[in-house]
Amino acid sequence: MGVLVCFHAHPDDEVFITGGVIRAASDGGHRVVLVTATDGALGEVPDGLLEPGETLAHRRLAELDASADALGVHRVVPLHYRDSGMAGTADNAHPDAFCNVDVDVAAARLAEVLSEEGADVVTIYDENGGYGHPDHVQVHRVGVRAAELAGVKRVYEAAVNRDHMKRMIAANPAWADGADAPDVETLGLPEEAITTVVDVSGHVQAKRAAMVAHATQVGDFGPFLQMPLELLGAAVGTEWFRRRDVPVGHRESALDL
Repeated sequence: MGVLVCFHAHPDDEVFITGGVIRAASDGGHRVVLVTATDGALGEVPDGLLEPGETLAHRRLAELDASADALGVHRVVPLHYRDSGMAGTADNAHPDAFCNVDVDVAAARLAEVLSEEGADVVTIYDENGGYGHPDHVQVHRVGVRAAELAGVKRVYEAAVNRDHMKRMIAANPAWADGADAPDVETLGLPEEAITTVVDVSGHVQAKRAAMVAHATQVGDFGPFLQMPLELLGAAVGTEWFRRRDVPVGHRESALDL
């Protein structure tokens, strides 16, 4: 069977845009490896959630393991780079931040995992990292280079479908007149750029369980955890990718494992 390696920036990033394909691949008998670049230490956390003396980085790694179990991941590989923080913050300038590490050095570390595992497919992000986060942009750069070093030909950029988001916003009565609607003009990829549309509606419960595992990230996942399963399926039951190095017009409904 095939080997799927999903490369993400922080613990919890694996859930939204690749959680379904991870669970589907694992259920299909493929080996799945999850690699995370950073410790996620700059994420927000609800007051009082951490135990005395417990660091956020330590908790988020434990949450990552629990999420990985829910998604059927066989191996988790944290690279332990420093979280760079959101774009425009002072943390972006720290010399040890992931966004500032030498691309070839980081790529060599990821390539070692790809080669060791005999990876058939690797997922990364698009060149804007989905929404411009410095660590996500660096995942793209490092992932592309690592695939070259390891000779992995099937590289998929996981992305939000921008046009799908626009349709969801237009269908929401609260934003019918455009007031206070979120700006998604630079989010993800336009539909025409997407090559691979995967129906993961059968794995929504696994994605929800993975969300629950990331208790520190309730600010991100909380609204989704309040949704009935049917509505949650409409929100996260499809995952989109742009496959690199395929002809214009290429379309498929699953990762080529």
